[in-house]
Amino acid sequence: MAYTTVKTDKEIEAMRVSGRMLAAVLKLLKDKTEPGMTTQDAAQLAARELKALGGEPAFLGYQGFPSLLCVSINDEVVHGIPSPDRELKSEDLVSYDFGVKYQGMITDAAITMAVDGNDSAEIKRLLDGTYQALYDGVDIIKNGVRVGDLSAAIEKTLKKHKLGIVRELVGHGVGHHLHEEPNIPNYGSAGTGPVLKTGMTIAIEPMTTLGGEDIGMYADGWTVATADQSLSAPFEHTVLVTDGGAERLNIDS
Repeated sequence: MAYTTVKTDKEIEAMRVSGRMLAAVLKLLKDKTEPGMTTQDAAQLAARELKALGGEPAFLGYQGFPSLLCVSINDEVVHGIPSPDRELKSEDLVSYDFGVKYQGMITDAAITMAVDGNDSAEIKRLLDGTYQALYDGVDIIKNGVRVGDLSAAIEKTLKKHKLGIVRELVGHGVGHHLHEEPNIPNYGSAGTGPVLKTGMTIAIEPMTTLGGEDIGMYADGWTVATADQSLSAPFEHTVLVTDGGAERLNIDS
């Protein structure tokens, strides 16, 4: 896995365009999700929208992944494979993880939502806590910050909301490749780890549970789920490190 490099101005602009496409697809999925929709319906919707926008899918074929969209439901953490046989039900938790390539540059983002709404206190804690952790991480990013500073900020918020932290899966550098170094864990110690520099691009991705931290994999070889079948929620943004902060490249998702 290559180390995330400082991107050129041309590469950064391509990632901005890629990020806007990614945000538009995730917004469309969020707006169109409803009970009875299959996970394959969601993938086809994403494919049509991305084609219309002029981007390329970053996930399709990556290490053999068979779709352009990851759709994970309830206790599934990440990498669910869309299927025409899986229907979304009212109050299911569904996460969409999507990647876009434009002029050779990749952005990666994920959202989690309750199908047809679910206002239970536990679901709210899971979704709000994970989303807040994402932004608390984004808020401390700037030139010279260490990965451990970012990881510690995310962990602090997740612990505040009493959420399980999936430790075996992490955020990562992104840009020329879907996964670049450095890894961005959702736990850690401030003042440690690689230094982030202006022009680097990273995908921050807290992944949480309402139960324990252990995970397992389905027989399909891709879908990762919680070992105790507790509900899970990932959120992810691709961001650009700048001198004074972080620029969210998938601005609307």
